[in-house]
Amino acid sequence: MGFLVIFIQKAIGQGIGILYGALGEIMTEKSGNLNLGIPGMMYMGGIAGLIGAFLYENSVETPNGFVGVLISFLCAFACAALGGLVYSVLTITLRANQNVTGLALTTFGNFFGGSLAKLAGGVGQISVAVTGAAYKTPVPGLSKLGVVGQVLFSYGFLTYLAIILAIILAFFLGKTRKGLNLRAVGESPATADAAGINVTAYKYLATCVGGGISGLGGLYFVMEYSGGTWTNNGFGDRGWLAIAL
Repeated sequence: MGFLVIFIQKAIGQGIGILYGALGEIMTEKSGNLNLGIPGMMYMGGIAGLIGAFLYENSVETPNGFVGVLISFLCAFACAALGGLVYSVLTITLRANQNVTGLALTTFGNFFGGSLAKLAGGVGQISVAVTGAAYKTPVPGLSKLGVVGQVLFSYGFLTYLAIILAIILAFFLGKTRKGLNLRAVGESPATADAAGINVTAYKYLATCVGGGISGLGGLYFVMEYSGGTWTNNGFGDRGWLAIAL
């Protein structure tokens, strides 16, 4: 039984980060864009969140876990959303090739971790223990309910947020007017434009929000899955995310 519990926990741990990336890509694809830069945006989100937490924890004498979580969360979402904005400008406004642009962003994201090596002083590892511990905090009380607690309630809040986001996104795309408009933009931009829908605005917003959501997947890997530690482990600056993906 112990082996089975560990197997399920590890499977969930690996799957949640990928779920964030999938949700971000679904959001983007519904607008008619194929964003191959999602892995790079995940990396950008993870690195930005870690840098934000690192700078915060090293700027105060007694860092607070909640503040570290808030700062890293906002940094991760904003940085990955910025990657989505870059992709949008290049592919929507400037009509650049989507595949080439996405792959370029993935390449950029993979080398984005070089800034961490400088922050670490060349030692190849950065740890934000207080913020990482806050991300890994399980559901109080419920996590102690034997096997059920270990399987269902022993994870940090980003795990449950991913599931909630998946449900919200499904409802948004299938049951709301804005979601249906977004799907119309992706399926037939000309028809959507004739119906009075601002195609460009929907494309930009969906791509940026999708990038931000995918960035939370990178934040999950570096904070909740890895405990707030980044290590240059011989895979260059790709580190933990190269192994996870």
